[in-house]
Amino acid sequence: MGSTALRMAPDDPPAPTLALAAGLAVQAAVNAAPGEPRALLKWPNDLMVGSAKLAGILLERVGDHVIVGIGVNLASAPALADRETVALSAFGPPPAPEDFAEALAAHFCQEVRRWRGAGLGGLLPRWEAAAHPPGTRLVIDGGALAGRFAGLDSDGALRLTLADGTTRAIHAGDVTLAR
Repeated sequence: MGSTALRMAPDDPPAPTLALAAGLAVQAAVNAAPGEPRALLKWPNDLMVGSAKLAGILLERVGDHVIVGIGVNLASAPALADRETVALSAFGPPPAPEDFAEALAAHFCQEVRRWRGAGLGGLLPRWEAAAHPPGTRLVIDGGALAGRFAGLDSDGALRLTLADGTTRAIHAGDVTLAR
């Protein structure tokens, strides 16, 4: 796990959308690891292999900075009662932590440049292409709401198609893949 601080500029996209850029960076670093784990993004801040969580991203705003924390299961994964987990070691020899950190930092810098340069218009289609497919069943906040993944809104919110066919924008919540 590691953290970095990013100073927000006045013309940056909204700070919460930095999680989407960070997700693309983590996915690029993970998918370059031996064994080709084929990790997919899950809104807003997880990297999944199948139904198992491989990595997570947390953001915290402190003044004009955003602290970006990233955790990736390289050699082992914690046993959690509420979700499946997986480590890169399940797909081949895990990268050395310092090598992985270096690769992740390079991908993160590239994604931040894109996020700042092209804004959300350039980020959202790439994020959607790296995520689980449209129609994937999702559960929000432990079952308070359920539906199917319908992409992202122009502000980065999750679009969820409900059973009645309506689509709702989800701006925050604990999102899990339905079993």
